[in-house]
Formats: sequence, structure tokens, C-alpha cells
Amino acid sequence: MSTLLYTLGRWSFHHSWRVLIAWLLLLVLAGGGALVFMKGTDNSFSIPGTEAQEGIELLARSFPQAAGTSAQLVIVAADGDDIEEEPYTSQIEDSIGQLEDLDGVLAVTDPYDEMVTGLVSDDSTAAIIRLQFDGAPTDVTDETTDALMQVAQDARDELPEGSAVAIGGELFSTSVPSLTITEAIGVLIALFVLMVTFRSFVVAWFPLVSALIGVALAIALIYVSTAFATISSTTPMLAIMLGLAVGIDYALFIVARHQDQVRTGTDPAESAARATGTAGSAVVFAGMTVLIALIGLSFAGIPFLTTMGIAAAVAVAIAVLVAVTLTPALLGFAGARVAGWKRVGTGFRFGRRRRSADADGGTPSAARQNGWVMLVTRHPIVTTVAVVVTLGIAAIPAASLTLALPNAGVQPESSEARQAYDLTAEHFGPGENGALIMAGTIVTSTDPLGLMEDLADEIEQVPGVKEVALATPNETADTGLIQIVPETAPDDPATAQLVRDLRAEHERLLDEYGVDLKVTGFTAVGIDISDRLGAALLPFGLFVVGLSFILLMIVFRSIWVPLKATVGYLLSILAAFGVVAAVFEWGWFADALHVARTGPVISFMPIILMGVLFGLAMDYEVFLVSRMREDYVHALRAAGPDANRRRIAMAAIRSGFTASARVVTAAALIMFFVFAAFVPEGDSSIKPIALGLAVGIAVDAFLVRMTLTPAVMALLGDKAWWMPRWLDRLLPHFDIEGEAVERELALADWPEPNTTAALVGERVGVHAEPSGSGRVALFDGADFRIEPGGTLVAVGDARSSRAFALAVSGRLGTDEGRLRVGGHLLPERAPWVRSHVGLALLRGADDPLRELRAALSGRIGIVVVDGLDDLDSADRDQAAAVLRDATAGRGADGPLTVVATTAAAPVTRDILTDARRTDTSVLALRVRSASTSPASEVIA
Repeated sequence: MSTLLYTLGRWSFHHSWRVLIAWLLLLVLAGGGALVFMKGTDNSFSIPGTEAQEGIELLARSFPQAAGTSAQLVIVAADGDDIEEEPYTSQIEDSIGQLEDLDGVLAVTDPYDEMVTGLVSDDSTAAIIRLQFDGAPTDVTDETTDALMQVAQDARDELPEGSAVAIGGELFSTSVPSLTITEAIGVLIALFVLMVTFRSFVVAWFPLVSALIGVALAIALIYVSTAFATISSTTPMLAIMLGLAVGIDYALFIVARHQDQVRTGTDPAESAARATGTAGSAVVFAGMTVLIALIGLSFAGIPFLTTMGIAAAVAVAIAVLVAVTLTPALLGFAGARVAGWKRVGTGFRFGRRRRSADADGGTPSAARQNGWVMLVTRHPIVTTVAVVVTLGIAAIPAASLTLALPNAGVQPESSEARQAYDLTAEHFGPGENGALIMAGTIVTSTDPLGLMEDLADEIEQVPGVKEVALATPNETADTGLIQIVPETAPDDPATAQLVRDLRAEHERLLDEYGVDLKVTGFTAVGIDISDRLGAALLPFGLFVVGLSFILLMIVFRSIWVPLKATVGYLLSILAAFGVVAAVFEWGWFADALHVARTGPVISFMPIILMGVLFGLAMDYEVFLVSRMREDYVHALRAAGPDANRRRIAMAAIRSGFTASARVVTAAALIMFFVFAAFVPEGDSSIKPIALGLAVGIAVDAFLVRMTLTPAVMALLGDKAWWMPRWLDRLLPHFDIEGEAVERELALADWPEPNTTAALVGERVGVHAEPSGSGRVALFDGADFRIEPGGTLVAVGDARSSRAFALAVSGRLGTDEGRLRVGGHLLPERAPWVRSHVGLALLRGADDPLRELRAALSGRIGIVVVDGLDDLDSADRDQAAAVLRDATAGRGADGPLTVVATTAAAPVTRDILTDARRTDTSVLALRVRSASTSPASEVIA
């Protein structure tokens, strides 16, 4: 991965205009597609497989006038007036007439209708006109909505001064988020942080430009997808928030590495390639963790949340692609000017750490040690206890966190929907804003009206039910509907309990009345979604925590470091939940943060917060701890086996922290300000998510990663890097710090600059550890060099010769020595070698000659053949003829280089001689460790 990114970074640097134009062209195409195909977002929430959704589907089939979305016009009389007298009665009659003429309106309920109860307040000061529409809120056109608003305005104009009129209900229960000037201020603060970090106005724009292009492209693609998928209005805002934050940070990591390298004299083109290969590898890893966590939102089994996770994942994926391509391209525009202005009195010394070895153990030292990490590591126990206790206290309010879908009650007080919500709650009780519906098939009843009356009487006895507003069969008398007004608000936990209590009556009512009643309606759907999300938190949490532990074990080859990182992540999550609960449930600083109303937060806040913060926390962990491990490994190698490991580990913690603190601090500040900017004026759905992310980032970066981490690492010392050997062998390797790039650069001139050798190896070895055996050398100490057109015969037993063939063809990794094939270093360039070097495994093949011909077709002129000695006499002659034709037929394509691995050198040499391969070298493979285990245990 790192070598591929290194090449990509160099190419992007040298082709800056091409890369920039390509991204801008993609943006224009996506933007044009959005303008042509977008159908708008959809705020209707559904959850297949729940009782509420089944009830809505039942109503849609047999009671359509009750299945669609609803709205209500609330009219409150002036002080001292009676709503059941003139001029209110005539105005309400006029309004009903206007509303009945609107497109999409199925029914308008007259509050004065004798068949309806509950639409005139008990004190006759207010009345509600209820409307039922055909379909979901998105099916109601803008023209109809505007007409509704006009009807309300007409009534407002005609009624006496002091009266109040407001339009609200389900149709207006959710607001469409929009960007405000506050979010722009967050971006400007991020720009300021970048300027301070890079000490360059020009360079500071690079991460911002990369992020803005990536976000714009992601949003355009999201709106294109509305043509064939249901996208909620919260989704684009979440994508903007995440795309900006990670886009700026990912580009920041690459630019910071590049700037440090240029300041130490590295050629800008080479530096951009190295920065993309090293820091870019960590960016790809961090992006992968965020992607996995966001896609993991599908654990809840809720379609709109799955879509939201996928859309946000697309924004993050684009941010990663932009960071590793457009960022080095922008660096190409700057050239050597990327260094920025000098710090007064110090020059650029901080960009390069000076490594030295102390007299008693080879510990690394930095040019300047960070004072904070010195303090933390001198008092690790006190620091650990202080951080854990602080975060534990911050997490206390999380116990009172309640969840619900947003409604008009959480909108700003300036919103007419909020005014209608408050007027309804004031004059009719809070439950009027969240009526429940029970529906069921009554086709077997001989007295549908009497049955519905009996059911209404039963339902009114359930605690928490204020009244049954309506109990009626449909026109064909095959479906019954009961409209229930709870005593509590739709987002009150007591209403959720009422839904459960009503469902608990199902079996009794079925046995007694023969009616299969389902509790449904807008409020019940929201409660079902919240319950489903609550049930999904534990498995999702286990998924995220388990994934975190495994990924960090792969990166750091350690048990204790992942355990510490995972516990730190859990502390950050709980603290973030606690702060959100303190603000939105307890009301702390609610006015300062413009929280419209305290109470439950949006249902999917916890699961999104857990997923996003997981990826970002792993990001900081990797950038900090990987530098600590790098310093530890380097110093340990330099010091030798008798070194003081604990002293080296302590010095590595401090030097690694010092090297990474500047970039991690800047990244955390940028993310904090970007997320925090969405809090003061943000939409009610986004506000708690943004606050949780802002707090989570601050806590995780500054308390967990930059305080708790070095303290715990200091307590662990060199034990922090312990891992069982069997587990180390089992886990795959991920080059997070670009070690492959560093090795490739170090061996760029090996065996000599611009080497002509087709294959060259120096002390090459491959080992394996088959089950039940120690470490087995398949072969080792192999030295060889073959020029183009030459022939190498590698002689060993069947196992070692097969291992050599797989190694030089890029199919099996070497663990000792140096190996270059076709000018490409292995194992770093193994993918290229595998795709260009032919391999014919003749031993045991069903048709060995076909294998040989396939290996010789369309290759770069290097072929590896294993098992020529295993052929019978007829096949040997034909194999020689195939090789002879291939050798003679190369022509302008250059000479054919052949590597033949064999257990019988004379037979193989005879075949090669018959094939007119006369320039032949012989390598006797050396196997130091004997093993009786079959080859299948060693070589896949």
C-alpha cells in the first residue's frame, strides 16, 4: 500500500494541473447530475418489520384517509372570547372550506362535528382543524404547503387582535437543516489553526481546498442518489460535517509531513511522494476505520439509518481519495515555497528530530522534549487516576439520556410549527401532539359500530390514555380505527411505555373481541425506531470495540496498546454522552447553546457518535503511538541485546509524543471547531450529534490520547509491545508508517544505481513455522544475480525449490535479505512482480505444458519454472521446444530470462540446453533446518 501511495504521490506532484482539473471535472459532472436528477430529501421515517409499520400498511390498504400524513390548524381565541362563538365559528367554517379544496387533502375534520371529540378545548378557548393527506410528507407538494400557510395567514388577518393561529402537525414535525454563517466561522477558525500550524498562508489553504472539493463532490453525489433512493434531510448535513472535518485533517497529516521533510532539505517532489506513502498510509487506515464503522450502522436494521451511514461513508472515502491525490498535486503548485516563514530565533529545527544514543542504553532523544509529556510520564499513576475519575464524573449524566425522533417541539420558538405545538400542548394537553392509532381487521363483526364503542371503552381504561378521540370503522366496515390521545408528549418516556402497555393488551382484546389490533401512527413509528436503535447499541458497540482491538493489534503488534486504546475510546464515548445529556436533558448551558427545548435527543445520535468517534480516535492513536513504536524499535536495534529496554521505552514515549503532538493538536482543534460550529445555530437533529462529536474529539485527543496514553505507556514500559508469537503470526501486517517506502528508498541504489540485472538477490531467505514444529528455513542465504537473457537453475528439495520459485515470482514473501526482480524491490513491489513475471508450477500439474505456455505469454521477459525434472521424457522434449520457441520469438521484446527451480539439476540442465539456454548459472539452495512436515503445511 505505502509503495503504491508513494508512486501516486510523486505522479500527482508532477501532474498537478491534470489532477486538479480531473477533480473539478468530476465535481462539475456530479453537480450537473444533481441539478438534473435530484428529487429532494425525504423526512418520513419507516422501519420495516415493526408493528407500527405493519399498522400503517394496513391503513394504507383499507383506510387510506387515515394512513397518510396529517397537519392541524390551531386557533386560539383572544382573552375573554369563546371559540364556539362568532367570529371564530364562521372563520373556522371558511378555513375548512379552503382546506378541502387543496390538492392532496383527503379529509378535513371539523372541530364542531358531534361525531368528533377533543378538538375543542375544555375551556372553549381553542380549536383544532385536522387535515389528512394522501401519502407521506414528501408527497405533499410545495404548492399545497404554501396554500396551507396562506389559509393560516388569512385566518390570522380576519380574527380579532389577541387571537392566535398556527399551522403544525406531522407534516411540519421535522425541519430541513441548512447551513448558517456559524458553520462558515468554524471553517475560518480551522483556516487560522492551519496558518499557525504551517506558518504559511498559502499552505494553510491546501487542506481546506482539498476538503471543500471533496465535500462538494460528496454532497452532489448524495443529491444524485435521491433519484433512486430515499435520503433524509439530515444526511447531507452529516456528510458535510464529517467530510469537512476528516477532509481537512487527512490533508493536514500529509502536508505536515511534507513540510517537515522540505524544511530539512528533501527535494519537494521526493518529499511529496514520501509524505503520501507514509502519512498517506495512516490516512488510508484511518479512513478505513471510519468507513467500516459508518457502514456498521446497518446493524440497527433501519433503512434510513443505513442509507445515512453509506452516504457519510462515501463522503469519508472521497476525503481519503482527495487527500492522497489532490493534496500532493496542490503541493506541486507550491514547490519549495511550502516551507513557510521561519520561527523567530529557531529556524526550522523542530521539523527534524535528532536521534542519539545515551551512554547507558541507546535511548532516543529529541531536539526539544515536550513539557506536557515530561510531566505526565513523571507522574503516570496520578495522571491515570485523574483522567479516569474526571471522565467518569463527566459520564454520570449519560445514565439519564433518553432518545426519541425529532418533532416540532424541538424546533426554534420562531418556527410556526413549534408555535402550533406549544399552543396545542397548552390548551389540549401535551398528548394531543402525539396521538396514537390502533387499527385492526373487523370483517367478522356483525355490529362494527358497537364493536368500536366497546373497544374504545376498553382502551380508555389503560393508564396513560387521556381520551379516545375517535373510534370508527371504515366505509366498508372491514377495518376499525381508534385514535388515542395520551396524557404525555410524544417524546416523553411515559408515552413509549403507553405504547408498550397497549400492545400488552393485544392478546386479551383478541380473545375477547376477535380483533387483531396494532398500535401505529407517527408517534408509534418513532418509538419503534428508538427501541430498535436502543437494542442495536450493544451489538454495534461490541462490533466497534472488537474491531478497534483487532485493528490496533494488527498495527502495533501488541496486546496492551490496543487494550488501553479501546478502554480510552469507551471513556471518550461515555463522557461525550454525559455532556450531551447534561445539556439536552438537564439543561446545563442550554440557553447559551440555543437549545430550543430540553428533553430526549435524536434516536440515532448514540450509534452515529460511536461510529464516527471510533474512526477519529483510532486516527489519533495511530499517529501518536506509531511514532513512539518507531522510536522504540530504532533505538532498540541501535543499542543491542544488552540495552535497558524500559529506559528506551520511556524515551521513545517522550520523543514520539514530541514529534506528533503538533499535528495531532492541530487536527483535533480543527475537528473540534468544525463540529462545534454546527451547535449554536444547527438543526435540532444535527445539534446533539455535533455537540457529542465536538466534546468527544476534545476529550479523546487531549485527555485520552495526549494525557492518558503516555501515562499508561509509561507504566507499561517495554511490556507495552508484548504480543504472543502465535498471535503475531496469525495477524496480517499493515504498513501504517510507510516502512516499505523507507526500505525502498534506502535500497534505491542497490545493487547499484540503475541496475541492469533481471534478478538479483543478497542473502535471501524464506522461513515458515508449520504446525507442531519450530521455525523452519525453507531456504536462506541465497546470493544470485542474473542479467537479462540469462538462466538460473536453483537446486533444492521439492519444498525449498518450490518456495524459491514462489518468492522470486512475488507469490511468497521473503523474510531475510534483499531481492529485486525486473528492477522492482520485493516484497514491496510484489503486486507488480506477480502481474508481470510468469510462473509455471509443473510439478503435480494436470497439463504441465499448458502451464508452461501460459506462463510464457504476454510477460515482461522473466519466467519462473518449477519442476522441469518432474516431467516424463516426452513432455521434457516438448517443454524444451516451447522454451526454445519462446526464446527465439522474443525479437524486439528483449531476451527471455528463465529461472528454473528443481530437485534434479542434471535433468533440468539437459532440458535447458536442448532449449538452447546455454548461459546458465546454478544456485544450490541452502536449508539449515530439517523438517518432515509436508510441503502443504509450509507453502499454500
